[in-house]
Amino acid sequence: MNREVRVRNIKIGGENPIVLIAGPCVIESEKSAIRHARAIKEITEKLNFPFIFKSSYDKANRSSIRSFRGPGLVKGLAILKKVKNLVKIPVLSDVHSAEEVEKAKKVLDVIQIPALLSRQTDLILAAARTKKPINIKKGQFLSPWDIKNVIEKAEHAGNRNILITERGTSFGYNMLVSDFRSILIMKKFGYPVCFDASHSVQIPGGLGTKSGGQSEFIEPLALCAVVCGISAIFVEVHEDPKRALSDGPNMLKFSSLERLLKRIKKLESIR
Repeated sequence: MNREVRVRNIKIGGENPIVLIAGPCVIESEKSAIRHARAIKEITEKLNFPFIFKSSYDKANRSSIRSFRGPGLVKGLAILKKVKNLVKIPVLSDVHSAEEVEKAKKVLDVIQIPALLSRQTDLILAAARTKKPINIKKGQFLSPWDIKNVIEKAEHAGNRNILITERGTSFGYNMLVSDFRSILIMKKFGYPVCFDASHSVQIPGGLGTKSGGQSEFIEPLALCAVVCGISAIFVEVHEDPKRALSDGPNMLKFSSLERLLKRIKKLESIR
C-alpha cells in the first residue's frame, strides 16, 4: 500500500477515495478561473468526489512565441489565492524555476513539477524543501523505473509528501502513448500515483504552432488508469474547449465531467 499524502483536508493514497485534480489548462482571467472552480466544485460536491483546483499561471513551454502563456507569476498567484479563499478549495499550479518556488509556496497547496522539468534537480530540491505536497509529472522521455531517482531527490530534501503523475510516453514524432504498466511499476515506490488523462491524449506541436489532442480518448484512458489503482485523476476541463487559450484539443468539456466522475466512482467501488 502506498503512503498517504494530505492536502489540507484531503487525503490522497492509502485506502482513501480517488481525488480529482482539475481545472482549465491556463488561467485565462480572474473571472474565468473563479467560474471554472465553482462549476467543478458543484459537480464534485454532488458526487462526494474530493477536488483540488488546477490551473497554470504560466505555460512556459508553449509551442510558439505567439502562444498565450497566462497572467504570469505574481498576477497568477493572486488569482489562485482568490480562488482558494472564495471557493474554499485547495489549489495546484506548476513552478518552472527554484526562484519561483519561494513565492509560489505562499499560495499553492500542491506544488507541481512539469513533465519537461522532471529531471531538474535544483527545482525539485527547492520545491521539496517547502515540505508542501509536490506533484512530480513523469517526463514523457522517462521510463517508469527512472522515476525512483526523481523521488530520491525529493526525499533527500526531507519531503515525503510526494505524488507521481503518469502523462504518457513519447512515441515517435508528435505523439504520446499510455503504457499502463507504468502505473503499476511506479506504485511499487510507495507513493500515490496520479494519471493525467488530458496530457496523455495531447499531440505535442501537432498543429504546427500549437499542440493538438484527441479528447475523445480522455474517458477510456482514465477508466483504464482507475483499474490499475491510481490514487488521483488529473483532468483539464473547460467550459468551451474550442475557445480555450491553451490546450483546448486535449481538454474535457464541462458537460462530460460528471459522467466521467460517475463512471470512475463505479469502477472504484469494485476494484
